[in-house]
Amino acid sequence: MGAMAARVEMADVSWTALGVAVGRAAEDARPDPLFHDPLAAAFVAAGEAHAPFPSGAAADSPDIWQQMQVLMGEYVSVRTKFFDDYLLAATAAGCRQVVLVAAGLDARAYRLDFPAGVRVFELDMPPVLRFKQQVIDEVGAQPRGERIVVATDLREDWPTALQAAGLDPAVPTAWLAEGLIPYLSPADNDRLISGITGLSAPGSHLSVEYIDADFAKVPDLMRDVDPEMTNWFADLWKGGVGNDPVSWLADHEWLARTADPAELSRRHHRDLAPLFAGTAGFTPPQFITAQR
Repeated sequence: MGAMAARVEMADVSWTALGVAVGRAAEDARPDPLFHDPLAAAFVAAGEAHAPFPSGAAADSPDIWQQMQVLMGEYVSVRTKFFDDYLLAATAAGCRQVVLVAAGLDARAYRLDFPAGVRVFELDMPPVLRFKQQVIDEVGAQPRGERIVVATDLREDWPTALQAAGLDPAVPTAWLAEGLIPYLSPADNDRLISGITGLSAPGSHLSVEYIDADFAKVPDLMRDVDPEMTNWFADLWKGGVGNDPVSWLADHEWLARTADPAELSRRHHRDLAPLFAGTAGFTPPQFITAQR
């Protein structure tokens, strides 16, 4: 996929979505990538001049992405690989619907080889999906299967919108909430998981990223990052699930288990920044998979 012919407006799109695309583009460019995501570079090229960074710095400032890498390391690469493998396993096990909750600039519908007949639903805010579609149309990318976009606000009646778009609650579904749970309050997460559970037939799968609320209170690990950007990053955390994630999911009728990103990073020969490596005396991030 070549360079964009023209810039695409991204004024209303979260810079965090673009930051994840930067990490995925960097992984795609490696000689030994954990995955391929050529659309990631197209998203970055289209949006880097318009992303609303919290510090007020332009996205093309020479050190802004360097600071992001200091903060994140190769966590995005390890996380993306884990959730790729989860979705491929869940669909191989019989899930014929995939729902990407707060999909952002996720390109899995374009790059993963799901079994025939799998339908991929992408839920996110209208501005995000509008920007994303502009870039996809510009580069002429085609999904590998059926992709259904659902423009909705997760604070509203998104289950009804999802069903109206064609999701069948009688069919097992593979759900993914990547980079979402930590940014919601416990009450918001309870509403989210209740909506997911209500649409999940027996045999459905779920995977989420869990980050403890105290994770953001480690300024010494972020001393090399712009203080205003650091404060904004820390303020993203809203309390998570307010409980042990496995117990929380059990309360909502899901049988869950955890995976350690630090162990995965060693397996894949990737380096996590201290903030994500679980070496600072607080609960490190966890990847959770669950079944009904």
